[in-house]
Amino acid sequence: MVRPLRFPVSAAFGSRPLASLARVAAVALLAGAGFAAVAPARGADGVVDLTILAINDFHGNLKPPAGGIKIPDPADPSKTITVDAGGAEAMATLVKTERAKFPNSIFVAAGDLVGASPLLSALFADEPTVEALSLMGLEISAVGNHEFDKGVVELLRKQNGGCGSDKSCLALHPFLGAKYQYLAASTIDLKTGKPILPAYRIRSFEGVPVAFVGLTLKGTKDIVSPSGVAGVEFRDEAETINALVPELKAQGVEAIVVLIHEGGYATGDYNGCNGISGAIFDIIKKLDPAVRIVISGHTHQAYNCSIDGRLVTSGHRFGTLVTEIGVKLDRASKRIVEAKADNMIVRTDTYAKDPDQTRLLDAYEKVAKPLADRPVGKIAATLLKEAGPNGESPLGDVVADGQLAATRDPDKGAAVIAVTNPGGIRTDLVKLREDGTVTYGDVFAAQPFGNNLVTMTLTGADLKTMLEQQWDGQPKPTILQISKGFAYAWDEKRPVGDRVVPGSITLDGKPIEPAASYRVTMNNFLADGGDRFKVFKRGKDLLAGGADVDALEAYLGAAGTLTPMPGERIRKVN
Repeated sequence: MVRPLRFPVSAAFGSRPLASLARVAAVALLAGAGFAAVAPARGADGVVDLTILAINDFHGNLKPPAGGIKIPDPADPSKTITVDAGGAEAMATLVKTERAKFPNSIFVAAGDLVGASPLLSALFADEPTVEALSLMGLEISAVGNHEFDKGVVELLRKQNGGCGSDKSCLALHPFLGAKYQYLAASTIDLKTGKPILPAYRIRSFEGVPVAFVGLTLKGTKDIVSPSGVAGVEFRDEAETINALVPELKAQGVEAIVVLIHEGGYATGDYNGCNGISGAIFDIIKKLDPAVRIVISGHTHQAYNCSIDGRLVTSGHRFGTLVTEIGVKLDRASKRIVEAKADNMIVRTDTYAKDPDQTRLLDAYEKVAKPLADRPVGKIAATLLKEAGPNGESPLGDVVADGQLAATRDPDKGAAVIAVTNPGGIRTDLVKLREDGTVTYGDVFAAQPFGNNLVTMTLTGADLKTMLEQQWDGQPKPTILQISKGFAYAWDEKRPVGDRVVPGSITLDGKPIEPAASYRVTMNNFLADGGDRFKVFKRGKDLLAGGADVDALEAYLGAAGTLTPMPGERIRKVN
């Protein structure tokens, strides 16, 4: 087995003051390296060893994702290399191999197991992913924001089984639901005042109870379709966790592990922790000292940290890493006295394909393959989703143009502008074949949410507000991708709420008039006020259209061989 060429980060608890632990953590953060763990207070006979295996942000990647994972080149750390990694078949083998080594182990997750998934999973309402993870022994998972992509009702169906969505129960056998338990401590049903799913699960290991608390980020309501989460509230993460500590201690629990779908950003390699920042850092600073291990996600980062004496981990995305955490539990105090983590790469050249997973995936692929392999068009070069300094991306331009083309006709919406959110574009549209052929599977990977198009009437003043809302009220800038003919300039030195350069908003070279009406197309996520674009709730004369992925497919089919164009619709000054 290939292991990282460094010492994994560790944290030890219970045998030195918290202030001392904080100083050690600070040194570790500054150095970006692991530090030596303090020995448990009791001898080996007084310690229970527990191994936690964890994943996050799997997003239905049942097959190894294109691009694998980039890591520092062992021969030259200033460079990176790409390692083929991920997929349910290799991950299942890693999990089984590691769990067989340890008498006490548990496999958990920090959310976004489903949603924004490739075709093999999304075509069947992500049931294949739920089945694959259940089959490999996942026991507990926090809910992520993408578990709410289709609303609370669909999340509960994934937990409990049954049919219900337009893509559910389409193949093979009845859907029985997840064998693992979703946890949603901070997602509260406003009618009952209780979580929509359990807040925690307690597992006992040789008589020592360990609580696993699961929850998602409090900002979930702003990044999912509001109608899907109507009637529920997403409460503060730290306050939710801290409020549960006395309840858990009353049940004799002293060892607490948090599974949270919120994360941070760090530099360095996949087992590093240089420059950790972001929401998770602020949450951890507020947590009760009883919480000693935090398994995080959401930001698609890989890090292995000690913060304020707590072990904090994240395992990248798409199943490329499995985090292995070695925990020592003191039998007498029932507390966690040591924890060490190692982000292990799910190398496809190291781990054989698990035969049970292969049988499951083959059965679904047999149904999905004819659709996935169908050619839909050609591209001259890869269309990147990554935006330039102005916020515009080559693939974003194409997606917006496709949506405008699909709704331009009078009977389809009479649209003159189309906009799309950058988060709805999940992957590059990669030139995988010499002749540039693009398949439906390729297109679906870029637009996997299954959103429908909506065309509405907005005023010119609404369009100005729309553009300002790209910064105003956003945790980070969310630059909408816009169709050809629509243009504007923005100045980052101007204050939030007034960043669009006056007089710069134009349509086909003519200034937008504040009082004039314009027909604008977007996906239903945005139309519902998603990504904090509340201005779209002002829209009038709404007309529903086809799927966004179908619009992109049709546009590619009509384009001949499509060549990426320079991003000149959005102009950034200063």
